[in-house]
Amino acid sequence: MPENCAGLHLYWDEAVTSYDFGAGHPMDPTRLALTMRLVEAFGLTTAPGVTVRAAPPAGESTLRLVHTAGYVDAVRRIAAEPERSDPAHGLGTADNWAFKAQHTASALIAGQSVAGAEAVWRGEEVRHAVNFAGGLHHAMPDKAAGFCVYNDPALAIARLLELGAERVAYVDVDVHHGDGVQAAFWNDPRVLTVSLHESPATLFPETGWATETGGPDAPGTAANLPLPAGTGDAGWLRAFHAFVPELLSAFRPQVIVSQHGADTHLADPLAHLTVSLDAQRLVAEAMHELAHHYADGRWLALGGGGYAVVDVVPAAWTHLVAIAAGHPIDPATELPAEWRAEAERLTGRPGPARMTDGVEPHWRDFHDHGYDPGDRLDQAILAARRAVLPHHGLLP
Repeated sequence: MPENCAGLHLYWDEAVTSYDFGAGHPMDPTRLALTMRLVEAFGLTTAPGVTVRAAPPAGESTLRLVHTAGYVDAVRRIAAEPERSDPAHGLGTADNWAFKAQHTASALIAGQSVAGAEAVWRGEEVRHAVNFAGGLHHAMPDKAAGFCVYNDPALAIARLLELGAERVAYVDVDVHHGDGVQAAFWNDPRVLTVSLHESPATLFPETGWATETGGPDAPGTAANLPLPAGTGDAGWLRAFHAFVPELLSAFRPQVIVSQHGADTHLADPLAHLTVSLDAQRLVAEAMHELAHHYADGRWLALGGGGYAVVDVVPAAWTHLVAIAAGHPIDPATELPAEWRAEAERLTGRPGPARMTDGVEPHWRDFHDHGYDPGDRLDQAILAARRAVLPHHGLLP
């Protein structure tokens, strides 16, 4: 299918905003509502080839593709009595506050991602799907973690395997390590998990070292590139292009699932990278191209972290939707006045004026320019390449 005919299912249900830990929690669902309002303001929901879909919540059998029955039961219990806590399952804790919609909202977000995976795998109508409410990559089989209750990326991948996929690539560019997805497929040679993230030495979840490369039956199928705190556009893009395309070329995925946490941004309050909206947009464009080059266009794109609720997340994920739709937005475009008014109504802040941070990111290509053994970023890139590329028959 030609790229301009790939088609997009955008998964959205207003009820995903009930994934709400409460006032004062960083995971503010306003970021989801504002993203959808911006997508609508740019006319993307009615653009040619775009269909907005609302999928049903993931059912019990689907949730158990990744999560234990005991954990699903625990989520239901805590939702019924949110004044309780269940530290053994990571519920009602300092990070993962309990709330009444905990099970229903989490299952709904998971259902959107699973439906997106089914749509792109079958490819009868579309090759692309986006669920920017998804990307909850920290949840473990029996424990909530890092604001994540059900691990929708892992559930989407598990569903792809159930449908017969033999090679699924997961690429995670959130500032935090995609630990829950890595754990779910640690010893499964059918799944390649790639994560670029801030170093575990300085950020939760303190995993994702280059030496984490997969289980005994799947060596090299976990690939991690931890980046020094303070890494900005040039280093982030250099690292991505030095690592991701070669791995995908060697693995030959049939479908790509990507996670686009916006918390790599320099304005994000919870992390220490200094990436711009413009670099985030370039990586979304690169993932689109890689999906067409290596996976016949089959691409499920998810959201993730991102806690600059007005100034970053809506623009970052609207760019993602626009790219997946085949209708990219010029970064110099002004944000619609009606959207800025809505942002101010909801948050007291009008939000940014344009879809850009006003920079044109440039980077030195690792392959063309070699590496500097005295540079901390290049040391990290080389360590990651040495750890995983030889497992795929590639030179580090």
